[in-house]
Amino acid sequence: MRFERREHPSRALTLLAPLGAILAALIIAGVLIAIAGANPFRAYALILNGAFGSRLGISETLTRTTPLILTGLAAAVAFRARLWNIGGEGQFYLGAIAVAALGMIPAIAAIPAPIAITLCCIAGAVAGMVLLLVPLGLRLRFGVDEVVTTLLLNFVALLFVSLMIEGAMKDPLAFGWPQSVPVPDNTLLATLIPRTRLHAGLLIALAMAVLVWFVQARSVFGMRARAAGLNPRAAAFAGVPLGRTLIGVACLSGGLAGLAGAIEVMGVKGYVTTDLSPNYGYSGIVIAMLANLNPLGVIFAALFTAVMFVGADSMSRALSIPSYIADVTVALSLLTMLVAIFLAQYRIRR
Repeated sequence: MRFERREHPSRALTLLAPLGAILAALIIAGVLIAIAGANPFRAYALILNGAFGSRLGISETLTRTTPLILTGLAAAVAFRARLWNIGGEGQFYLGAIAVAALGMIPAIAAIPAPIAITLCCIAGAVAGMVLLLVPLGLRLRFGVDEVVTTLLLNFVALLFVSLMIEGAMKDPLAFGWPQSVPVPDNTLLATLIPRTRLHAGLLIALAMAVLVWFVQARSVFGMRARAAGLNPRAAAFAGVPLGRTLIGVACLSGGLAGLAGAIEVMGVKGYVTTDLSPNYGYSGIVIAMLANLNPLGVIFAALFTAVMFVGADSMSRALSIPSYIADVTVALSLLTMLVAIFLAQYRIRR
């Protein structure tokens, strides 16, 4: 037996690969649920009911989907250009703390809400950009592997945030709890459904997904980024400025992850803590792969991931199964997706 590369992979096979990967992951996770002593079909029914069975469940699922869309887009944009951004978590936190720092300026509380929100979004995006431009600069100048630098910068960013909320930005009214000073009311995002946490950040995330798709599919920059990802040497030979293209990709990718942190602060928390993100940055990598790096597919991959995270809580309470089965399922989805992508590109010959 040998693997032979397909000259023209079927579009149907490429589109069905994510569905097959998710189905395979659910089957494997179902075996684990059965070993734990529960009925897998009932477990998945409880997950769906927890995610969509009530007004609160739907709102919480969509609230969790919002940052996942943005971090998924951040990873997809970078990976398509072969810029291995593993630092979405750190960029998320740096975007969040940038919003809190901007909110401490007295003039921000005095300007109209649309302008204040726009400035906060820009601040969060710029903070994320800066954190990714550092490892990209090291790669372009010294050939340093950005996988290592972006990963390690996650811990640097989180420690910096911890330093700020324990020191200069600590809320004196938090009774000693480590959190930043709350952002002004005029920077908070509007609620989409009354008496829920679902906020207008969802609309921003959806708009960004459409915008990123348009940029990648219909712009010169998107074409150059794809060319850089497919074959850097051929792209450079064809006249693509690789350095400038990768800088643009880094700004877009880091900006999206930083924007996710900014929106989470303005839409959900109102302040920054070190547990602001339940690994949104790392989950974005899985989401990007499940979507096959397609910006529109990121929306559905993020929704699937949010359903697993939100629904697993109610399933855990009903069946006494650890809610970590959601993390296992999402991780299995990544592994099965890698296999599905491989099989979509190669056929087995005897």
